[in-house]
Amino acid sequence: MTQKLYYEDLEPGRCFESRVHELTEEELIGFARQYDPQFFHTDPEAARDSVFNGLAASGWHTCALSMRLITDSPLGRVANGLVGMQIDSLRWPVPTRAGDTLRVEVEVLERRVSSSQPKFGVVRLRWTTRNQRNEIAMQLENAIWAARRPQVG
Repeated sequence: MTQKLYYEDLEPGRCFESRVHELTEEELIGFARQYDPQFFHTDPEAARDSVFNGLAASGWHTCALSMRLITDSPLGRVANGLVGMQIDSLRWPVPTRAGDTLRVEVEVLERRVSSSQPKFGVVRLRWTTRNQRNEIAMQLENAIWAARRPQVG
C-alpha cells in the first residue's frame, strides 16, 4: 500500500516531479476540438498564418495534461486528494506543440493550518511545466486543501 501524504509532509521547499509525456498531434487536435475549437489548435494549415505560426496546444490542454502528470506523481498521494482552492497566477510563456515532451515540477511554497477547520491546512504550490528544451510551457501558483495527519491515541 502506498503511504498517503498529509499537510505535515508538505513542507515549504519540497518538490515533486512527474513522469514525462510526449504530446501527439492527434491528442492536441482532439482536445481542442472538444474544449477550445480555435483554428490555431485544430487546423494545421490555417494555424501557419496565426500568431503561433503553426499548430499550438490549447493552454487549457497544457493545464489538464499537467494535472494528469501530477496525479500520477508522489504528490497525487495527498490523503484527501488534490483539492484545489484557487489559482493565484497562471501563464503560458511558450506554446506547447505536437511532439513536445512535457514534465511537471511542483514546489511547496508555504502552508498554514486552517483557522476555521483545524483538521486541514492550506498549502500554496508553484507548478512549472517544461518541454524537452527546458522552456517553461506553463507556470501556475495555487492553493490546495490538505488534510492534517490524524492524531493517534
